[in-house]
Amino acid sequence: MKWSTYGEFLAFAAVLVLVPGPDFAVVTKNTLMAGRRRGRWAAAGICSSNALQGTAAAAGLSAVIARTEPVFLAIKWAGVCYLAYLGAQALRSAARGCYDPIGVGSAERGRASALGGWEQGFLSNITNPKVLVFYLAVLPQFLRPGVAPGWLLAFAWSHAVLSLAYLLALTAGLGRLRSLLSRRRWRRAMDATTGAALVGFSIKLAVERA
Repeated sequence: MKWSTYGEFLAFAAVLVLVPGPDFAVVTKNTLMAGRRRGRWAAAGICSSNALQGTAAAAGLSAVIARTEPVFLAIKWAGVCYLAYLGAQALRSAARGCYDPIGVGSAERGRASALGGWEQGFLSNITNPKVLVFYLAVLPQFLRPGVAPGWLLAFAWSHAVLSLAYLLALTAGLGRLRSLLSRRRWRRAMDATTGAALVGFSIKLAVERA
């Protein structure tokens, strides 16, 4: 195993995490809804899921799940329904257009909703079968046959860390913009946009074949 190959994987993974997807939409939704604290917890939930699935892939468990069609389909449709649910929540908020001023009760809501952000991040990622496909089909392309399982684990966790770093940077940027987006029309527009994106990802996941 060459370090140059590891560098190539890091470059590939960095490009991959920059492509907007369900993780991007979930973190954006949580940050704009409840601030940077909840956005960071959502990012942590996504990272936890990535690390868990990467570890499962290294242990061979993900391959068993992927080859067991009923289990794989159950995960897929759970992801479809959960993304649709999150999208519907955002669209309903946009339709109502009722928002508290930013900062009102933020400390209490932040403590109460932090784990809610982690839950949304974790569940949206763990039910995305594309993550399993990535760890089982894409990641091994960078490894030679017979390489130690530790390398697969290192690659998988590196991807999780890169994803976390990007999502935390996204959260920080959105947190600065949040005060500028405090106007009702902007908040409705952002809710409508993220809601439509989440529903769109749900539909895309539903129609795609494994």
